Amino acid sequence: MSDGGGGRSWRLVRADTDAVPTSVRRFMARARRRRLRAALPWAVSAGVVLVVGALVWMVYGTSVLGVRSVDVVGTESLSALQVEQAAAVRMDQPLAGADLDRIRGRVEALPPVDRAIVSRSWPSTIVIEVVERSPVAAVPAGEEFTLIDAEGVAYRTVSKRPSGLPVAKLAAPSPEDINTRSALIVLSALTAELRDQLVSISVPAPAQVSLGLRKDRTVIWGDDTQSENKARVATALLERKGDTIDVSAPDVVTIR
Repeated sequence: MSDGGGGRSWRLVRADTDAVPTSVRRFMARARRRRLRAALPWAVSAGVVLVVGALVWMVYGTSVLGVRSVDVVGTESLSALQVEQAAAVRMDQPLAGADLDRIRGRVEALPPVDRAIVSRSWPSTIVIEVVERSPVAAVPAGEEFTLIDAEGVAYRTVSKRPSGLPVAKLAAPSPEDINTRSALIVLSALTAELRDQLVSISVPAPAQVSLGLRKDRTVIWGDDTQSENKARVATALLERKGDTIDVSAPDVVTIR
């Protein structure tokens, strides 16, 4: 551009390009790329944190994955409804936040329950696996019978003695009762032949254990010491005649 006087000439330039030297523009572009590369990991990390936070909130803070049902397995004398009522699982609570230990504790408070296993089944079910106690004897209680397990726990009352279960004549069956413990020690030591003929076990005192067998036969056991030896001796004498077998001193046995 001329000033009309023939002296100077002028050229218009664009401030965003021509005013900045090429070398400077390249330096600025490289700087921008470096800043972008430096910021990218932070942006990705922030995105991951947001996604994980949203998922955690959905799992633990909402009912999207909430409890919709309770599945009870393994019951025998108990009903599934009885276990559900004892478990008292709050519906629609987040499944991930359900307190499995407390649920298990409430179920195991049921007398017939030996132990319980509680687990989550995604997306919406609490599974309660029940293992009930197994009876080893029936204790007379008036016209009914109280079942006790191998630990001496009295957990259920029935109107009739279950077939194949011996009667245990105990005044106060419980794990803490010394007579109950003696009865359990003797019962656990019996041979298959003695169990097959066993009708009852009587323990009025720890040193006065006796067995009632079929055909009105009696085995005087004495205390619960040397029970395995006494069981072998008594089994060997089952074929002998006599209504009473005394193995209270297993080295000096009498039959009458």
